[in-house]
Amino acid sequence: MNRPDLCLEFVNTRYWRGQDVPTETLNAPDDLASWIAANGGPKAAKAPPPREFERAIELRETIHRLFDAEAQDKAPAARDLEALNEALEKAPARTTLKRERGGYGWDVDIRSGTALALLAPVLWTAGDLLTGTRLDRVRRCANPDCLFLFLDDSRAGKRRWCSMSSCGNRAKAKRHYHKSREE
Repeated sequence: MNRPDLCLEFVNTRYWRGQDVPTETLNAPDDLASWIAANGGPKAAKAPPPREFERAIELRETIHRLFDAEAQDKAPAARDLEALNEALEKAPARTTLKRERGGYGWDVDIRSGTALALLAPVLWTAGDLLTGTRLDRVRRCANPDCLFLFLDDSRAGKRRWCSMSSCGNRAKAKRHYHKSREE
C-alpha cells in the first residue's frame, strides 16, 4: 500500500457518482478486507467489525469530498479537514519500515481490526497528496455521470477523462453522433 494515489483508489471504490444510484464495491466488511489485500495490504487482512466498516466508509466519503473540492478548485469544508486530521491523529504512526517486494513500505499493525489501522496507508497518502506538490494534478472525470477522481500524470497535465477507453470514448462517440445528426 505504497502508491501516492492510494487514497484516490480507495475513494473510487464507489464510482459513477454522477448517476442517481452510484456503483458501490464495498458492500460488506469482507469487501473492505479484499480491497486492502488487493491493494498491497496483508493478504490475510481480516474483515473489520460492522461499526469499523461503517467508519471506513465515512472516511472514504470524507476523503472524497476533500479531493473533489480540490479538483474543482473549491475550498474543502472545514469539517472534512478536521475529520481527516482526527483520523490521522488516531491512526497508527509511520515509525517502522519493512522490506517489501522490490522496495520498502511502512510496517503497520492492523490486527486491531479498526478502520484507522486498516486504512492507515490510505490516510497517509491523503495527507501526503494534500500537502505535496501534486495536489494540482488531482482531477475529476469530465463525464458528469462518472466523476471518478484521478491523479493526472500526463505530460501536459490536461487529462480530462478517468480513462480514454471508457469515458473518453463515450464522449467522442456522443460528439460524433450529435455532429452526424446535425449534418
